[in-house]
Parts: sequence; C-alpha cells; structure tokens
Amino acid sequence: MGESTNAKVTGLIPMAHVADVQRSVEFYKMLGMELRASLKGSTNGLQWAHLACEGAHLMFARASEPVVASQQAVLFYLYTPDLVALRDHLLTSGVRVSAITYPDYMPKGEVCVEDPDGYCLLIGQAG
Repeated sequence: MGESTNAKVTGLIPMAHVADVQRSVEFYKMLGMELRASLKGSTNGLQWAHLACEGAHLMFARASEPVVASQQAVLFYLYTPDLVALRDHLLTSGVRVSAITYPDYMPKGEVCVEDPDGYCLLIGQAG
C-alpha cells in the first residue's frame, strides 16, 4: 500500500450554525458541557464556540442566514450516565423534554429534546 500511517482523520467535532451562539452555549451548559474556546466578533457577541464534556465535543458558528428548524438535516445523539436525573434537571429548568421511551436500539431508555435552534437531540442512557 505504501500509505503513511498518519494519513488519517483522528478527530471529529460537529459544527452547527445557530442564530445566537451565546444562547446555544447556555443551553448546552445545562447538559453539562463546558465552554472550551470561543471567538467574539467586533459586534454582536460570540461568533464561534467550542463546547465539550468528557468524550462529547460540539462547535457552534453564528449563521449568516435565518436558522429554519424544519430544514435541519442532522440530529445529535448524546449519552448520559443518569437519564432520569438529566430529564428531571431539564424539566426543572423549563426545557421541554419527551417522556422516556425504550426503542429496540436503546433498551435502557432515551428522550428527545430540541435545542434553541430546533436541532433534535436524542439522549440515551449510557452503560
């Protein structure tokens, strides 16, 4: 083959375009993520942000066009060590969260949440 063992991708961080980066940062902090890096524009606050928590990473960039929830062609699948506790926390924080369901692919349970820009988050019980 002759290919270098370094000729590979070693990481992946999804980046979503959002209407308000700061609003998205605050929402994902409720899920336990922490701000790792950010870039402020000359006006209008945050332009870009990188959030992470253990093995989860996500970046946001301010959209140049309106974000239309019905046109989002991606969903984010997240894992939590305690689905019941996270669901209760989100409900207490005023976030709309589905009931826990138990689909064949996630028999320990999952919930569905929409973030402020309409991105679908499925959150499954880890372990």
